Amino acid sequence: MKVAIMQPYFLPYIGYFQLINAVDTFVIYDDVNFIKRGWINRNNILVNEKQFLFTISLKSVSQNKLINQIEINENSTWKGDLLKTIVQGYSKAPFFEQVFPLIQDIIKLEESNVSKFIIYSLQKICSFLEINTKIIISSDLKKDNNLKGQDKILEICKKLGAKDYINASGGVELYDEKVFLENNMFLKFIKSNTVIYPQFKNTFISHLSIIDVMMFNSVENIRDFLNQDVL
Repeated sequence: MKVAIMQPYFLPYIGYFQLINAVDTFVIYDDVNFIKRGWINRNNILVNEKQFLFTISLKSVSQNKLINQIEINENSTWKGDLLKTIVQGYSKAPFFEQVFPLIQDIIKLEESNVSKFIIYSLQKICSFLEINTKIIISSDLKKDNNLKGQDKILEICKKLGAKDYINASGGVELYDEKVFLENNMFLKFIKSNTVIYPQFKNTFISHLSIIDVMMFNSVENIRDFLNQDVL
C-alpha cells in the first residue's frame, strides 16, 4: 500500500493533489506544530493578471501550538473579502459557473478550527476532481506523539501497513532511504511536472492555488494533470 503524509494546506497548488492521487491512503498531518508564513492558511490566485496572496485570518497564532489547536478569527471579514476577490479574478474564466459554488461552499463553512476547516476543503475538492484516495487524519491515529520527524512518519506508516512511503520532492533531505528499507518500506519521491494551461491572455503564472486550475480546466483535463507526476 502507498501512503503519503502531509500537513493540511488551504486550497493548495495542484502538486498537493497529485500527491493525494498517487497513493492509496493520504494522511492529513494535523498534530504537528503550526508554521507561520507557510502554506497552511494561505495561497495565491490570479487577480488582474497578477499573483495575489489570500489568507485565512487566524487568532492567537503560535508555532508552539499544533495545527489542530489553531482557531480561525471569526470577527474578521476575510471570507467575504476572499469571495469578492475570487469573483473579481475569475468571473470570466471558462469554468467559473461550475467551480464557484464549490469554492463558496468551502469558504462559507461555519467551522472555527482551522484544521477541520481545511480538511473539509480538501475532501470537497478531492470529490469534485474524482480523487478516490482514502483520507485519514493523523490525530485520529493511536501513536506515540512524543516521536519526532522521520520516527513519527515511520510509526504512522507501520500503523497503516504501508509498503511505500511517497513524499514530495522537497522532503529529500528529511528522510533516510536505508532506515525505511530496514523497516520493510520503500521511500519514494514524487516530482510534479509544471502544469501549463491558458490563463486569459496573460503570461502563464504557475503554482497558484487549485482554484486557478479548476477555473480554467475541465475535470477531465485536470484528471490528466493529476497523472503527470513522476515517481
